[in-house]
Amino acid sequence: MPVDKSQLRVRRMFASIAPRYDRMNQLLTLGLDRYWRKRTVQSVPLIPDQPVLDVCCGTGDLALAWARRLGQNAIVLGTDFTHTMLMYARDKSPGINETIRYVGADTLRLPCPDNRFQVVSAGFGIRNVGETRHGLAEMTRVCGPDGHVVILETSAPRWPVVRQLFGLYFNHVMPRIGRWLSPDPDAAYSYLAASSAEFLQGEAFAELMREVGLVDVTVHPLTLGTVTVYVGRKPGPRRDERGGRID
Repeated sequence: MPVDKSQLRVRRMFASIAPRYDRMNQLLTLGLDRYWRKRTVQSVPLIPDQPVLDVCCGTGDLALAWARRLGQNAIVLGTDFTHTMLMYARDKSPGINETIRYVGADTLRLPCPDNRFQVVSAGFGIRNVGETRHGLAEMTRVCGPDGHVVILETSAPRWPVVRQLFGLYFNHVMPRIGRWLSPDPDAAYSYLAASSAEFLQGEAFAELMREVGLVDVTVHPLTLGTVTVYVGRKPGPRRDERGGRID
């Protein structure tokens, strides 16, 4: 049976775990989530005064990572349709957060103009979007020419032994720890395992990125393949040998 990704279920689920979300992430990933975000923001070149959009931003950790890398001239927008998560995002790192604006928005209908951002990212969020392809297409729409769409997501290791151990932890141990430390009516940590199992991974997801118009798509597994960073570039205008634009 497909995982229920209805807006009502997802919004209610994340609202219920928002107060403990950051602490649980650090515990369940053994602190590796910080390393994964660091690698994500290092995966593409950045122009300091050009804007970055982080969709499905949750409590804002990836948005903060972009802001830290961009420096004092950072322009970062974080969007999420769970307002409780955004409340916690706004309370983080006041000095850095002055460069970040958080807005309630659905990734399937982003309230942003075309070709606006140098980077559009999603960290552990695109799998929660009911229509993954549509969400990627929206992210690509608002990405500027020659800009990048960057996705950080869970994945299954390729090595059989590691894959088996990871599956045991991810599907059985982690949900039990989650239910024990962070009770919620929608079984959020069981949902995490189920939604990750359904999610396209590796080359299959890279192909989906190409289908929505991205090029030069690359796949970067991290930590024995338990998570993956996907990077795709939105094509810019064609140019002639002298660098002039070809319409």
